[in-house]
Amino acid sequence: MTAGDISFLIIALAILGLVLFIGYFLLRLSATLTSVTQDVKLIANDVDDLLINTNVLLKDVNGKMVTVDPVFQAAGDLGASVSELNTSAHEVKDKFGSKKNKTSSMMAKAAGMAFGMQKSRRKQKKNKPEVKA
Repeated sequence: MTAGDISFLIIALAILGLVLFIGYFLLRLSATLTSVTQDVKLIANDVDDLLINTNVLLKDVNGKMVTVDPVFQAAGDLGASVSELNTSAHEVKDKFGSKKNKTSSMMAKAAGMAFGMQKSRRKQKKNKPEVKA
């Protein structure tokens, strides 16, 4: 065997080792891709089921929102009405602000007198002797 034959034999063995390594690598890659493909199919089926359930849930929520929508509309209208009433009350207060002190004191005196009269009537009823027939 000459030096050329030995170098040819070394090159042939190196190429054979490379081919065997590439074959082994491709077999492992194929097995991995098969496993990944199966996993992706399972995930895709689960995602399809999830999307179907999500669509059903979304339809249910939309139906319930249609039912609840008038309540929120009424609450908004009530808020607007209360705001308008508040504005009107402030306008009346500003318009009659100077008369407020006189009116308030007169109302307080009237309430006090009414309370005093009611209290005295109760005392009179208590002190009145009962007549038995």
